[in-house]
Amino acid sequence: MASSSSIVSVNNGLLSVSLLVSLLFCYLELCSCFHPKHLNLSVIGTRWSSAGGTWYGSPDGAGSDGGSCGYGTAVSQRPFSSLVTAIGPSLYNSGKECGACYQVKCTKHPACSGKPVRVVITDSCPGCVTESAHFDLSGTAFGAMAIPGQEQKLRDAGVLEVRYARVACDYSGKTIAFHVDQGSNPNYFAVVVEFEEGDGDLAGIYLMDGTSGKWEAMQQSWGAVWKLDAGRELHPPLSIRLTSQYSGKTLVAKNVIPDGWKPGATYRSLVNYNVKCYL
Repeated sequence: MASSSSIVSVNNGLLSVSLLVSLLFCYLELCSCFHPKHLNLSVIGTRWSSAGGTWYGSPDGAGSDGGSCGYGTAVSQRPFSSLVTAIGPSLYNSGKECGACYQVKCTKHPACSGKPVRVVITDSCPGCVTESAHFDLSGTAFGAMAIPGQEQKLRDAGVLEVRYARVACDYSGKTIAFHVDQGSNPNYFAVVVEFEEGDGDLAGIYLMDGTSGKWEAMQQSWGAVWKLDAGRELHPPLSIRLTSQYSGKTLVAKNVIPDGWKPGATYRSLVNYNVKCYL
C-alpha cells in the first residue's frame, strides 16, 4: 500500500499539471481569440520595416498639441505623454488608424540610441508621401530615440531613416473613455474614443439608447470622432459597442453615457481590450 506521503505527492503533482494546463489554456484563449483574423500583436516590435522620420512642433512638445484624430489636449497628458506621431497617408488610412500604436527606432545617426520608442497615431501628415511610410513624430518622441543628452543633435539631423513595427497599445490598466463632442445634443451624438488597449484602432461603433433596445451604426466623422445623427431624441443611458479593426473583437460599454450627460464631458467605461501577449 502506498504511504500517505506518496499519495499527497502524487496528488500535488497532478494538481500542478492541472494548474499548468489550465493556465496554458487561459493564455491561449486570451491571446488567440483576441486576434481571430491576424497574428497576435505583441507589445514588443517583431516585424520591422523602414520608413522616413521627421519631427514637428516644439522640441519637447506633442506635435500639433491636438492633431487630426481629435484627441485634443489629451495628447500631452498621461498616458499619451506626448509620445505621439503624425503619419503619412499610407498608414493613416483616412483616420481609421487613429489610436494605433507603433514602435520606432533609429540606428544610422551617431545620436541614435537604437532603442525603440512606442508612439500613438494622433495626427496625419498629408504631405509625407515621399516614402511608402513616414512618421512625423512629436519633438518629444523624436528626441526619445536619441542617446541621453544628444536629443537636440538628433533633432537637428533632418530626415532620418527609421525602423517601425506595429505593436499592441498598453495604457497600464486604463479603461476606454468617451469624450462627448461639443456639438452633441439629444438628437445628434458624437464622441472621441480614447485609450483602446491592444489593437488601438476601430472598425466600427454602434450606439443603443435606453428605450430602443436596438444597436444603431455610428459613422466615422473624422479621425477618432464617431457620430450618430439619429433624427430622433436619444434617451440615456447610452451604451456603446466597439469593434476593433485589426482583430475584429467586439466590446460593449454598457450604459457608459449617463442620464444628464453634457457636451464636452468625458465618461470612462469599465471595459478595455486588455491585451497582455508577449509573443
